[in-house]
Formats: sequence, C-alpha cells, structure tokens
Amino acid sequence: MTENFKLRIFTEPQQGAGYEDLLRVATHAEDTGFDAFFRSDHYLKMGSVTGEPGPTDAWVTLAGLARETSRLRLGTLMTAGTFRLPGPLAISVAQVDQMSGGRVEFGLGSGWYEEEHTAYGIPFPSLKERFDRYAEQLEIITGLWETPDGESFSFDGEHYQLADSPALPKPAQRPRPPVLIGGAGKKRTPALAARFADEFNLPFVDVDTAVAQFERVDAACQAIGRDSGEIVRSAAMVLCVGKDEGALARRAEAIGREVAELRANGLAGTPDEVVDKIGSWRERTGITRLYLQVLDLADLDHLDVVADQVAPQL
Repeated sequence: MTENFKLRIFTEPQQGAGYEDLLRVATHAEDTGFDAFFRSDHYLKMGSVTGEPGPTDAWVTLAGLARETSRLRLGTLMTAGTFRLPGPLAISVAQVDQMSGGRVEFGLGSGWYEEEHTAYGIPFPSLKERFDRYAEQLEIITGLWETPDGESFSFDGEHYQLADSPALPKPAQRPRPPVLIGGAGKKRTPALAARFADEFNLPFVDVDTAVAQFERVDAACQAIGRDSGEIVRSAAMVLCVGKDEGALARRAEAIGREVAELRANGLAGTPDEVVDKIGSWRERTGITRLYLQVLDLADLDHLDVVADQVAPQL
C-alpha cells in the first residue's frame, strides 16, 4: 500500500463465513497489496443474520492462513480473554507465529459479548473481574514470550498461578509478537496500553472520541515514563466504497445499512470521499494504520476498488 500508512482487512466471520470464505478474502487481500488480514474472535452472530454455517475459531483460522499466505500480517481484533487460559493461549499464538514465519500480531481484549458466553458455556465474570484477569493475562503471556531461553517463568496472581514454566514455545518474532490493545475505557485501558501495547486501536468511534482516547494513552505513558511515540495508533471503520452512487447503494444494501448512516459513521462514499476522510483522520489523530471492516466477504471487487482507487492516493 504505502510505506507510512497501512490499510488492513478486518473480517467478522461470526456473521456467516467458513474457512474457505476467509481464505479467499485473505489471499485476495495479499494479492492486491493490503498489509494485513485480521478477524474478530466471536462464537455467536450479531443482529438479524443467520450466522450460518456457524462460528470458526480465530486461532485455528489464523494457523491455516499462516500456511496459505506468505506476506500478510495476521491477527485478531481482539482475542477474547474470557475464552482461553493465558498459558495455553501463549502457546497457540507462538505456534501460529512460527507457522507464519513471524507474521502474527496479537490483539487481546477482556471479552464483552455476554450472549456468546451463555450460548457456549463460557464463564462470564463481572466487568471488574474480567479486567483484573485481562491485566494478569497480558503480564503472563508477554512474560512467557520474553523469558530468556533456558530460564523459567513463574507468576502468582489473584486469578492465575504459574510455577517454573519452561516458557516454551517461543514465537518466531523476538522477544515477542506485537501486542494490540484497544477500546474506549478511560482509566484501566490506557494504563494497560501504556504498559503492554505496541499498537492502540480504536474501533468504530468518531474522530473526537479517538483524539481524546489517544491523549489518555499518551498521559498514561507519561505517568510511567514511557515514550508514547512507541505505540502505533490505529482505527477500525466499516468499509463501503463505490465508484459511483449506484455501486455505493448496492454495497450498502448488501450489508443491511443505509448509505447516509455509513457516510456519517464509517468509511463510505466514492474513492475520493474515502481518501478525504482518511486524510482528515490522519491529520487529527496521527493514525498510521486503518482496519477496513469488510462485511460482504463475497464481494472481492470491493477490495479491488480500494487497492486501485484509494490506496494510490494516500
């Protein structure tokens, strides 16, 4: 795409996509020059869609794509901390990083969608407990990866205890894959980002909200003596771009949205409109990566429009 600004594809497979659908989008994204392929980590559909053929597991998917792509960065926005124990999760992500030749980026969140936990028998603690566990998970997973070869890792927390772990396997990227943290929480989220994040992502917010949250992350970094410039800034927006109003309307209808609403709340319009909006966001927020939420995974031409008519203008 461009050297200093990256466009990434972000998918929501729980809305109705199997592995072959995701593979088709990922390989097309790689062929057309996108920087990365990311996916959500959910086990239940949202809204009025059927969700068929049913959910796919994020890290099983990324393991497959690790072997069937060669250049794309691969990751999650965000892996749900409620779904997996931190020790086994560190093993899975390190293995996928090895399988990809060091192309994994690890997004981790606290988990939020209560209905999917109920549907699949996953415990769903209170918000406070989820964040307490989330903080420990970040410390454990990064600690396991960063433990020097031949040394062991131990952790004695309120929710998790590890004793003399060999801290294996190691990821291909050393000391670890990049860690992504995101969200609009005003206190604990910026504090965790300052401690652990290589990238901070704001999904589906307006530009004023983004500016304010990035400032909170900067302040949290300053409070612990970290250079906030070390943290990449990124955003995620729903994508709906058409070469003319007719194409735009067809794409909006395909995902059950209104053009006016998408223009207001997402990244929607003609290629020139989309370029202008990206430029405004870059100027006001300093983002250097943008995750394009692609909801109609059958419409590969949508990616072509961005690659051919948007990316060259950035």
